[in-house]
Amino acid sequence: MIHIFDGAMGTMLQAGGLKPGAAPELMNVEAPDVVKSVHLAYLKAGADHIETNTFGASPLKLAHYGLTDRMAELNKAAVAVAKEAIAEAGVQAKVVGSMGPIGRFIAPLGDLDFEEAYQNYLAQAKALAEGGADALIIETCIDLQEMRAALLAAHEAAPALTKICQFSYSEDGRTVTGTDPQSAAILLEALGADVIGVNCSLGPEQLLPVVKTLAANCRVPISVQPNAGMPYLENGETKFPMGPKDFGTWGPKLLAAGATYLGGCCGTTPEHIRALAEAVKDKEEPARDTSPRKLWLTSRSKSVCIDSSLPTVLIGERINPTGRKKLAAEIKEGSFLSVKKEALGQVKAGAQVLDVNMGVGGIDQTAAMKKAVTEIAQLTDAPLAIDTSDPEALEAGLRAYPGRALINSVSAEKERLEKFLPLAKKYGAAILCLPLTDGGLPKSVEERLAHVHTIITKAKEAGLTEGDFLVDALVMTLSADEKAARSVFETLRQVTAQGLPTTMGLSNISFGLPNRPLINATFFSMCLAAGLTAPIMNPYDEKMQEALSAAAALLGKDPCGLKYSQNEANLAVPKAAAAMKTTDLPVLEALKQTVISGEKDEVVPLIDKALAEGHDPNTITEKALTAAMTDIGEDFGAGRMFLPQVLLSAETMREAFNHLQEAAPETETVKKGTVVLATVKGDVHDLGKNIVGALLKNSGFELIDLGRDVDSEEIVKAALEKQADIVGLCALMTTTMVQIDKVIADLREAGSKAKVMVGGACLTQDYADSAGADAYAKDGVAAVKLAEKLIEK
Repeated sequence: MIHIFDGAMGTMLQAGGLKPGAAPELMNVEAPDVVKSVHLAYLKAGADHIETNTFGASPLKLAHYGLTDRMAELNKAAVAVAKEAIAEAGVQAKVVGSMGPIGRFIAPLGDLDFEEAYQNYLAQAKALAEGGADALIIETCIDLQEMRAALLAAHEAAPALTKICQFSYSEDGRTVTGTDPQSAAILLEALGADVIGVNCSLGPEQLLPVVKTLAANCRVPISVQPNAGMPYLENGETKFPMGPKDFGTWGPKLLAAGATYLGGCCGTTPEHIRALAEAVKDKEEPARDTSPRKLWLTSRSKSVCIDSSLPTVLIGERINPTGRKKLAAEIKEGSFLSVKKEALGQVKAGAQVLDVNMGVGGIDQTAAMKKAVTEIAQLTDAPLAIDTSDPEALEAGLRAYPGRALINSVSAEKERLEKFLPLAKKYGAAILCLPLTDGGLPKSVEERLAHVHTIITKAKEAGLTEGDFLVDALVMTLSADEKAARSVFETLRQVTAQGLPTTMGLSNISFGLPNRPLINATFFSMCLAAGLTAPIMNPYDEKMQEALSAAAALLGKDPCGLKYSQNEANLAVPKAAAAMKTTDLPVLEALKQTVISGEKDEVVPLIDKALAEGHDPNTITEKALTAAMTDIGEDFGAGRMFLPQVLLSAETMREAFNHLQEAAPETETVKKGTVVLATVKGDVHDLGKNIVGALLKNSGFELIDLGRDVDSEEIVKAALEKQADIVGLCALMTTTMVQIDKVIADLREAGSKAKVMVGGACLTQDYADSAGADAYAKDGVAAVKLAEKLIEK
């Protein structure tokens, strides 16, 4: 069935008397007739889903206006007004409770705790549900962790209500924090979203490929609410280029791409929605993929598929203190330096998924797992497997992880089934099925298969489904059981025939035998031929990597043996090189790589080493630190690095700068320039501004951050008093874009010589040019580069 959402709310409320900088949600009680008139206009235009005027009505957002104590009142009033409008219009329609972003990043990207965000959305979702909303929509989200917090809260607050989850994507097809539509669709469906979609930021043409990707990677309905094109400035007024007729023509295209919930965002009016509804009237729903689901895992920014029809996926095993005294000792002392090094090294060596085990006696494994998962997730884009037998540690890891993890493992033991399966369902995790029972190890292939069947049956009863299972063939020791290897081969063949992917640890097969590497590599090759999909192994092991490379060619997973040939010709990076420590490199290169990798624990000793070797601070800054940020900027621009890694690298560079000044105080460090930064009057969003500020500060600029909703007079005063070289202005809302023009005009009139750089989700280069700005920054990394160029001029 095709559904029609409404369009923009803010511009119509402004026309109805909303003052710049005032809380739109307050109109739900102070001017309910104005809000109702907006709903009525959209209902008469054909909308059958109308959103409540509560986009910014969560406790943390209302705090800006001092309205936190009225949160429940404002949300319930919004639902009541919407219901009144539906009754007055005499139509069948749903009231959808709108929940917008908080405007702060969740740690470690920002200062907001995940639980604080969760409680924020829990309170709003409860109020909307109690008010009588038919559905909840979490929209305009740019951070995966915030979406996870909101959706988990919505499930708890209102389990029976439909949950609609919509990210906003940039022109590069990713959210600001690097999440792509494929990863979003896979994770959100696993987390229980009922509708998955996209809204704001871009027009229908740019969102068409996003809709296609979402539809191709999940089975739930898809929603899309584009802007009416990209805004521009005309005679001091913000306008959108796409009229109702043009907007409506995109309806059938978006429908054909897979969307069945269609509406509008910024710049759309009731006439746009009328044209859209008319254009898709009597159209058929698009056909969706109904083939069996495959097993997908995701990180924040990457998806990995584990399937017998695809190349083998290597699960790195080395973040595990079992039998490793040094790693265990470090974890016990609270140091995660080796954990992070193993994460980075294994990914460089070819691991596509990382197993994380914090099984050290005498520590708080729950806290250790949360810390390990949080830090590894920021360092690498490889999905994680949470490896623990402790339910509390498992939940801590799953809750902290910005992606779809694998639980290692779920056995047929009663306690495991009872405690682990609900967690898998709650957090959208896949499970590794280990064929063990309370009675011990299976004695035959048939028992293995029976135990796997038990686990999967119980898992499906708990709400899991196809695409959620990875089966462990359970390797026993050959020296103790002559059938050990043959049992594994037969298990692999039978499980693969059932369409399930397989995994296992390999080295147990050779325990007690001579020349174990030979046994292991030969056994590995035979397992791959029998159907092994995702081995858990040491990616630094050259023999095993060679066996994997040769087997891939022989089994047709490396067409014509191309990758094998490259490996043998030394065209590919040797796996052992991934384990090389940065300290094995020349010190300036080591320092540069440490900044790029975001290894804060390593940077101070390397600064000391560079100084001890006679490198002066300016050389260290130029050849290592600045060079690192140049490479980071290039990687970010090319889509090889995303915001979480950029912020971590920037923090590492700031650590380096600070220590360099402490270690060599006699050296005068020249600041790059002074930047006054602000979000303009009437706009309470400052997330993008905060990113820019952090990157500028960590790149050596003196930063004066005036905050959000800042008057032009205050910005001009600060620019003159601080003798600013650059004034950075941010606007997210289309209704506040015109304030940028005012600030620029006021700066020029006051005689400020500062260059003006502007940015924000709704801004474009054309808009910046028309407003008289000296530069337009599409993101934080671009802002740093532009600031440096403006200073040079």
